[in-house]
Amino acid sequence: MGINLSKGQRIDLTKTNPGLTKAVIGLGWDTNRYSGGHDFDLDASAFLTDANGRVTQDLDFIFYNNLVHTSGGVEHTGDNRTGEGDGDDEQIRIDFSKVPSHVHRIAIAVTIHDADARNQNFGQVSNAFARLFDEETNREILRFDLGEDFSVETAVVICELYRHNGEWKFNAIGSGFSGGLAALCRNYGLEV
Repeated sequence: MGINLSKGQRIDLTKTNPGLTKAVIGLGWDTNRYSGGHDFDLDASAFLTDANGRVTQDLDFIFYNNLVHTSGGVEHTGDNRTGEGDGDDEQIRIDFSKVPSHVHRIAIAVTIHDADARNQNFGQVSNAFARLFDEETNREILRFDLGEDFSVETAVVICELYRHNGEWKFNAIGSGFSGGLAALCRNYGLEV
């Protein structure tokens, strides 16, 4: 069992886990207070940013329409449109040895697809979590449970992996946005 993090907590990844080169971030959630007749489709995405927190090219945005980074360093394993079942609903794989040098941070977010049209928000989502495990050993290194802090938000930046003195660290962020994926893209400097 890995370390349980709370919001705002940071942890060393590669320094305290020597030999960790391939990590998987598993994201999961349940929907509970909703009966609007639509599926509840949450989407994970990764923003690969420079030192200033900006995505410098469209290819550095990994989501359901661009699953694998050109470097092979970040890969989205595919869209789960219902969130049914236990365990991870979506996963993002990271190979630290392949992440390009211009990428200083990898922000992991979850957004609600068509949230406005379907009248959905994160207030209707429960048991949301992110966990990071070593792909080669399957050992869970950390887990971050988001809690029930959200009401009207339609996008959440869950966590960030970032370089520091040649090592990778993990930051449990858990900050909500209104405006869904479009707002998030603008936040990271992408044209929508």
